[in-house]
Amino acid sequence: MTAPAPTQLLPALTGPEPVPTLASFGPPRLLAGLDETPRMDRVAHLARHGSLPKLTAQELVALAEDTDLRGRGGAGFPFARKLTAVMDGMRRADGKGAVVVNGSEGEPSCLKDTALLLHAPHLMLDGALLAAEALGAQEIAIGVTRRDVERSVRQAIDERGPVRPALRVTLLTERFVTGEGTAMTNGLGGGPGLPSGRKVRSSERGLNGVPTLLSNTETYAQLAVAARLGALGYRNAGLPTEPGTLLLTVGGSMVVEVPYGVQLNRVLALCGSDPGLGVLLGGYHGTFISPEDAQTATLSREALTAYGAVLGAGAVLPIPYDTCPAGETVRVAQWMAAESAGQCGPCVLGLPALADELARAVRGGGAGALDAVRARMRAVEKRGACSHPDGTARFVASALAAFPEEFECHAQGFGCGRPVTGALPVTGHQPPSPTTPAPAPTAAPPQERLLVDWTLCRGHGLCADVVPGVVKLGPDGYPERASMPLPARMRRRAQLAVRRCPALALRVQGGN
Repeated sequence: MTAPAPTQLLPALTGPEPVPTLASFGPPRLLAGLDETPRMDRVAHLARHGSLPKLTAQELVALAEDTDLRGRGGAGFPFARKLTAVMDGMRRADGKGAVVVNGSEGEPSCLKDTALLLHAPHLMLDGALLAAEALGAQEIAIGVTRRDVERSVRQAIDERGPVRPALRVTLLTERFVTGEGTAMTNGLGGGPGLPSGRKVRSSERGLNGVPTLLSNTETYAQLAVAARLGALGYRNAGLPTEPGTLLLTVGGSMVVEVPYGVQLNRVLALCGSDPGLGVLLGGYHGTFISPEDAQTATLSREALTAYGAVLGAGAVLPIPYDTCPAGETVRVAQWMAAESAGQCGPCVLGLPALADELARAVRGGGAGALDAVRARMRAVEKRGACSHPDGTARFVASALAAFPEEFECHAQGFGCGRPVTGALPVTGHQPPSPTTPAPAPTAAPPQERLLVDWTLCRGHGLCADVVPGVVKLGPDGYPERASMPLPARMRRRAQLAVRRCPALALRVQGGN
């Protein structure tokens, strides 16, 4: 394949939440037109892409097979098989069915779906409507976790006017696990946006209990492009075995559209980067590859199997020379532990214990510290209600394998002298870097408090179990007080209570 030249598109839209800058390696498809306007409204969208053809269910399956269209949310499941499974499920359910668009990105290293929904939302709507009309689904629901994304999608829906089936967008709680299939359908159905813990196929029982076609934003956008180009036109980009383009989030801040088969080092160069100490592919459930492998790796599912890596949700995170990979790994492990759904032991207890053990090792825990980390990893693997414990353990295992000398030196108390720069982005409060000297003592900060919003509280009582001694229930089953002092040692459990509260009635206030 002759590599196309890189193209820089317009700067990102600005806003209070992180938004990416955009670029393409060769002629863009999903990002087409964004070199001329920062957002493709309905008129600009139709002028650029043309009207959407109508396809029968059989034609849609054939198109997905001929283009080898796969889910772009991480698993890479063949879209044609999803369609067929939903068609079978709808036949058994008297024709009842729904289409769900997963527009959540709970991982700070991923912004590709955010880019589409902010800049080119009509491609996603086209793909969802195409699928719903072909299947005969009665509802299209779109789940997002950012207010600016919700506004953009709602504006795009308004620009279309009345359509059948109806489109609706719902703002869900932002968590790492919100994008899990059952968590997404639970949240869109009005319940808590948490994994069910049961192996339920959405094609059999999804949104409101009906067979549901569930895929992520980019997948539906790719479907809309393929429907217009046809299978042969779609295959003009990419590889014969993996046709088309894909979106990558590079360095947590730039979204790039590239054809399958492009070299990883060329993409990094386009983004003003290089492999550094190594590159994390696939996000925080992904795999590190060495700088040497990053110089020769091509971006395709087949090629990356040689490195034990997958594209996942398209996150590409190089570790710069001036940052500490061990400290970066600790920050992510701590963040992943805090992002637990709070529904099973391996998450609630196992992941914080893994993160604590890893931090102890990196602070100079001694010869056996890394063995203790590996024991904690084994304790959570294949035991969770969802894939979060397995993915977190895989991330830590990959870091240990990619940077063995770094972790050994830290465990022995030598360290590396480099700071933690946030090359692996996380959100919210994080503990100090394990490689950074502790700051000089200062005046004690105001004590934090756990607050109850009485307008939301429904008396579920879970908070009293999660934060015993802080929350006490009255005889009516509600907390006795709306404001409770929060000891520092209970902060982690209080954060867990905030996340587990079904009514979202708790918050932590004060402190640093």
